[in-house]
Amino acid sequence: MRRLLIMTAAALVVAACDRSADPADSGEESPSEGEQSRAELKAAFEKRAAENLAASDKFLTENAEREGVTVTASGLQYIVLEEGPEDGAVPVSTDLVVVHYVGTLKDGVEFDSSRARGAAAHFKLNGVIPGWTEGVQLMSEGDRYRFYIPPDLAYGQLGTPGGPIGPNEALIFDVELLQVKNPEKNLADANKFLAQNANVDGVQTTASGLQYQIMSEGPEDGASPSADNMVKVNYQGTLINGTEFDSSYARGEPAEFRLDGVIAGWTEGVQLMSEGDKFRFFVPPDLGYGERGSRDGTIGPNEALIFEVELIEVKDAPPAP
Repeated sequence: MRRLLIMTAAALVVAACDRSADPADSGEESPSEGEQSRAELKAAFEKRAAENLAASDKFLTENAEREGVTVTASGLQYIVLEEGPEDGAVPVSTDLVVVHYVGTLKDGVEFDSSRARGAAAHFKLNGVIPGWTEGVQLMSEGDRYRFYIPPDLAYGQLGTPGGPIGPNEALIFDVELLQVKNPEKNLADANKFLAQNANVDGVQTTASGLQYQIMSEGPEDGASPSADNMVKVNYQGTLINGTEFDSSYARGEPAEFRLDGVIAGWTEGVQLMSEGDKFRFFVPPDLGYGERGSRDGTIGPNEALIFEVELIEVKDAPPAP
């Protein structure tokens, strides 16, 4: 889930005032008229914020009395809809989590949904609204909870200016915690997987720890790349649990890139290939995305990766500008 950008109250008032200007005016507005307009807009915004806060407080007070609703010390409310397996991992605030969710206003209007997009959301738990940071830490993998989030644990008295959430709105989220990506756990899982995989028939391990299998070989005269070559490839990338995170096949066209501009496991591994070869690479975390994982969250910290790569063509890199 992406945190929505929040404007300052002053910026909101100024933007609204600018939009309200009469195009027939000469462009010059007296200070008194501008001040009056700003004051009116501010008053209207504050009135709406006060009304929303009263409505949110009423809703949450009544909701707290419903059967099954638990209220935390912060005022966050939740219901357990479904429990996952007993051994499911529980996240801490610095973990990256994978979730499905549906977000609605208290009147049932949906404003965001990973299910509607058809793709689970990946994010670091301490990078979202406080109600999420607190609430998801109450869950374990496989759980489904419904959260009722007070305004001060959501988008507060500003809401999302220009967006769907008004000032002081209480929010409702149905959340399913699919996976917890913890750096220490991921590293332990990666090391265990790679240690076992090294003994699989046909798997070879380089000095760096990169593992590979030759799936098929191209013609004997196929060119092999160096690090400063451009390469044209088809590939599929998965996590060690089989989850696909990237695929040129799915996009319907090969990828082209300079070989020294990608993760270290690719730079090393593709140089072992020649045109027409198809290899499977097992990439340790330090040759992949390391402790930080990928920026978009699809690859967690210290994840081992599996790539099936088909080297289509080796090209000379364009000269530096």
